[in-house]
Amino acid sequence: MRNQTVAQQMVDVLRQAGVERIYGVVGDSLNSVVDAVRRTDGIEWVHVRNEEAAAFAAAAEAQLTGRLAVCAGSCGPGNTHLIQGLYDAHRSGAPVLAIASHIPSHQIGTGFFQETHPERLFTDCSDYCEMISTPGQMPRILRIAMQRALGNSGVSVLVMPGDVAHDKAVHPTGAGRLVTERGRVVAPASQVRELADKINTARKVMLFCGAGVRDAHAEVMALAESAAAPVGHSLRGKEWIQFDNPYDIGMSGLLGYGACFDAMHEADLVVLLGTDFPYNDFLPQARSVQVDHDAGRLGRRTVLELGVHGDVRETLRAVLPLVEAKKDRAFLYRMLRKHTRSLEAVVSPYTHDVERHTPIHPEYAASVLGELAADDAVFTVDTSMSNVWAARYLTPNGRRRVIGSFVHGTMANALPHAIGAQFANPGRQVISMSGDGGLGMLVTPPPRERGGFSLCRVGVATDQPGP
Repeated sequence: MRNQTVAQQMVDVLRQAGVERIYGVVGDSLNSVVDAVRRTDGIEWVHVRNEEAAAFAAAAEAQLTGRLAVCAGSCGPGNTHLIQGLYDAHRSGAPVLAIASHIPSHQIGTGFFQETHPERLFTDCSDYCEMISTPGQMPRILRIAMQRALGNSGVSVLVMPGDVAHDKAVHPTGAGRLVTERGRVVAPASQVRELADKINTARKVMLFCGAGVRDAHAEVMALAESAAAPVGHSLRGKEWIQFDNPYDIGMSGLLGYGACFDAMHEADLVVLLGTDFPYNDFLPQARSVQVDHDAGRLGRRTVLELGVHGDVRETLRAVLPLVEAKKDRAFLYRMLRKHTRSLEAVVSPYTHDVERHTPIHPEYAASVLGELAADDAVFTVDTSMSNVWAARYLTPNGRRRVIGSFVHGTMANALPHAIGAQFANPGRQVISMSGDGGLGMLVTPPPRERGGFSLCRVGVATDQPGP
């Protein structure tokens, strides 16, 4: 530890935790951290053009790998640039650590050049935000921040004045082991029994799935079969449940299609599985039960007859032996037929008889992109019409991933998300579906350290007449 700085100790701990890169923009108050990265094997500095892009890139890496990803911003404006991407990361449940450097500690509170109050700025877009005001807090506070990000699937922020980063470390780095695998919440037996009773009693059951069904595909299919239940999904649930699903009836919400909305409102019982679907106007305000590992989400969007606090997969495994197979499958078959008609009327027209449309429709471009992309491709999607086309024309298969700002809803996310996705998976095909507005707001060239990026602009026509 002799002559080790706080910044070097921070980088050593990050490397010890498996962090391979830090996304950021170099700035005076970050110089000690950047120099420590330069001196340390196995970790690199990925230079972007805007700290917002650094946070987006880290968010995509974290979502794809499930591991901690790190970004950094210099004091003042560098911190405020981070905020947009950190909101997206936090609301997407991405374990991200942000290093927010600060003005010299003896100048805090004096209205100094570039002074902000980062501990206040980041409060709403993080689960943990603290300042390193003395070398004695390290490395303990860093390990706390990393564990909070991983344990709560959210953002941790460490604020560090530039002079503190340059100070000598006072405690040995030591060795620490992070808990990276989260435990599963097992629902109480009484709630499982009541859920089974409600499914058995209802004549028409419908399942509505969110991202919380990520590892419960087999269990959802088994429940749909036993309960003769059509299966709808939210935008975030699509990639986890639509594939290999003979009960699929599409998506609800502003980007929705198919028979999902109708089934939801005709059902005697709607079972909400791992979803915090925000558009309560699309949800029935009765006849609903909800299963979620976060008890704070239960009943947040609609009135519930029953809330079940438990992991979706574990809850369904417990409830399946108690569910009686339904003989009446008329509701399921009717919704499946309705879904097929809806697809033919709303989704398919833009991809058939394409030779009659000059120029082509953007929907057709999206469908061709879905056909030609690699089986394990990663798509990153801007918050724009690109999002609509991705939702309706990209077909999940259980191996592909779709990353977007689906909760925060910011623009200019797709390209920096793609950069983070590519760094996390160097040999994997990554496709950024960037909208013209998002790309215009943040045109971030690929990092010079990596090849394999290609930028393709596809011009598409709308139904609006020209001048």
